Amino acid sequence: MARYIVRRLLWTIPVLFFIAVVTFSLVHAVPGGPFDREKALPAEIIANLEKHYGLDQPLWKQFTDYLGVTRKPGGEYGGLLQGQLGPSFSSRSRTVNDMVAAHLPVSAQLGICALIIAVGLGVPLGVLAALKQNTMWDYIGMGMAIFGVSVPSVVLGPLLIWVFALALQWVPVAGWGKPSQVVLPAIALGLGQSAIIARLTRASMLQVIREDYIRTARAKGLTERAVMIKHAMKNAFIPVATVLGPMFAAVTTGTFLVEQIFAIPGMGKYFITSIGNRDYPVVMGTILLYAVFLVFANLTVDITYAFLDPRIRYT
Repeated sequence: MARYIVRRLLWTIPVLFFIAVVTFSLVHAVPGGPFDREKALPAEIIANLEKHYGLDQPLWKQFTDYLGVTRKPGGEYGGLLQGQLGPSFSSRSRTVNDMVAAHLPVSAQLGICALIIAVGLGVPLGVLAALKQNTMWDYIGMGMAIFGVSVPSVVLGPLLIWVFALALQWVPVAGWGKPSQVVLPAIALGLGQSAIIARLTRASMLQVIREDYIRTARAKGLTERAVMIKHAMKNAFIPVATVLGPMFAAVTTGTFLVEQIFAIPGMGKYFITSIGNRDYPVVMGTILLYAVFLVFANLTVDITYAFLDPRIRYT
């Protein structure tokens, strides 16, 4: 297991390098530049800005400077290999590292709360629907799952605000900093994810409870509760664990719509606005940040497989 983990971590380096090359190439292929305005700046100012940020260099030189390979020592900004994600062209008083340090913890807190809601609601609904197949409980559970999938957060968020914040006045309308301000955005973000988990859990449970080893466990005289908990649910959770990796990376690195609706100062808006602003370092930083979360989340899922199914071995 240890050798497998080390090998996967080493493979992370070429994966992140490939993502950096592709992202860098694509953002520079987009028409326009970071200093384009409706009222055009004088050519001299644009030239000075491009020289300051190294945008007057060939693309290969810009990329190696971004990595920190060819950047002159003692400069204002370090490179990626030095742990620096570069400056922001649209917010020149802050670097990308400053943005990540200020806003990523907010998005991570919201994402973790939403994931807890998704798993805490989706898994029991899926299990209940599978065990009570074609009964009222199955129809209720899958009806809630279909509602969660069908209603996007851009609709669910304002609806939750109208009912629970304006009509009932149970929680604040928006903002961040108090536990009560986490409730509505976490539900708006987690409900759709719980629907995905519920449908997947139901399908997986229905497949598992029909397997031969489940019939064997029942034939040996085990109680139905022991059969479900010790044998069925453990194996049925493997597909759910598979989707939890990408889901974790997606919800903890920032969600634009939910954060905008509830005025949450997270990373979500930077994923979107940086592209429109041609803010190359912010685009690179947010994409690489998401890639790191995704790689390590998938590694955690792979390790979890070995505990869920003893037949799985890594060498």
